[in-house]
Amino acid sequence: MRTTAVFPVSDFEIQLGLAINDFDASAWNALVVDQSPFIQHGFLRALEQSGSVAAETGWEPCHLGVFRQGELVAAMPLYLKHHSYGEYVFDWGWADAYRRHGLQYYPKLLTAIPFTPSQSARLLIADPRLLADLLQPVVEAVKRFAEKVGASSWHLLFPDQASSALLDHTTLIRREACQFHWYNNAYETFDDFLNRCSSRKRKTLKKERSDIARQGFMFERLTGEQLTTEIWDQFYVFYQNTYQVRGQHGYLTREFFNGIHQLLADQVFLIMVRQETQPRYVAGAMFLKDKNTLYGRYWGCEQDYQNLHFETCYYQGIDICIADGLGRFDAGAQGEHKLRRGFEPVTTRSYHWIKHPQFSDAIRDFCLEERQHNKAYITAAAARLPFKNSDLDNGQAFSATIEDN
Repeated sequence: MRTTAVFPVSDFEIQLGLAINDFDASAWNALVVDQSPFIQHGFLRALEQSGSVAAETGWEPCHLGVFRQGELVAAMPLYLKHHSYGEYVFDWGWADAYRRHGLQYYPKLLTAIPFTPSQSARLLIADPRLLADLLQPVVEAVKRFAEKVGASSWHLLFPDQASSALLDHTTLIRREACQFHWYNNAYETFDDFLNRCSSRKRKTLKKERSDIARQGFMFERLTGEQLTTEIWDQFYVFYQNTYQVRGQHGYLTREFFNGIHQLLADQVFLIMVRQETQPRYVAGAMFLKDKNTLYGRYWGCEQDYQNLHFETCYYQGIDICIADGLGRFDAGAQGEHKLRRGFEPVTTRSYHWIKHPQFSDAIRDFCLEERQHNKAYITAAAARLPFKNSDLDNGQAFSATIEDN
């Protein structure tokens, strides 16, 4: 049975324990000012309606809504978690430390987009003047809800810069990590991007793409009505193959992809791959986009082909950014191999509340030390980018990028 709670604050009412369908879709989406696809009602609804996200999978929805006179003025995704899978901010060590001390780490509360390590607003609010006023009451409401459901902690992952700036003024523990994003410097062609690279690195990238051409691969960008049931069925096989080679099963059900096709038709597309001599597809990747950013999400293929992953998931995405005038390409978490393909290191943040005072102090110290290591790592990683020395400026050219992300 779902646990709910209501906390009145001034002329607002904070409700917790809600499913996404407890919210009006248009009212929720009116709060998504940056058009990020992952935080929209349709994406979260597809996750829940498909059974990909549910109490049975360890992701029990208990979203937060802030209402004023019955009108939704703010919202935040929230889940009661019984494990730490699908989060991309790893706290297995924390859970193990609890276990070794005879304490329960799970359940915990999580504010994040399931299986999606992309940065966006976490407390959704259309009127920015309310954000500073509502943030602390929301934090306190989540803590009280954690007491009610027996959660050990609350974790808020991958907030955007505006959210982070405010969260830094709370008592939550800040943690930092690194991702690699590609930025469009007003390139008109892929060659414009290559010309920014040093001669040796430029040759390497050209060789990878020419190798794909030599193997006869063809790439089709499919959107809207082109994405038939048969296409999605084939892509789902590729998606599951990615996990099966590791002896795992994909988080998402086949029904999830039906859901986003219907609910986010203007923001989702596939790149499907075949060879000139074969009518059938051999690989595919799913992308989403908003007004400024391309997001690479899921990929799979029927067998290994040399350089096909790099072409489908990275170079095709760069081509799309240039053609569509998108400023940034977020190709997902981790992957130092992205560096030599021009993806710049950026800081990602997460925020944590730990109920147990001694563990809270220890984790705070750990995160402080970890942030210093992460900062040094980003500086070293920037020096490995493929760009010419004049563009690198001895590593200083990326300081703005690091701080702004």
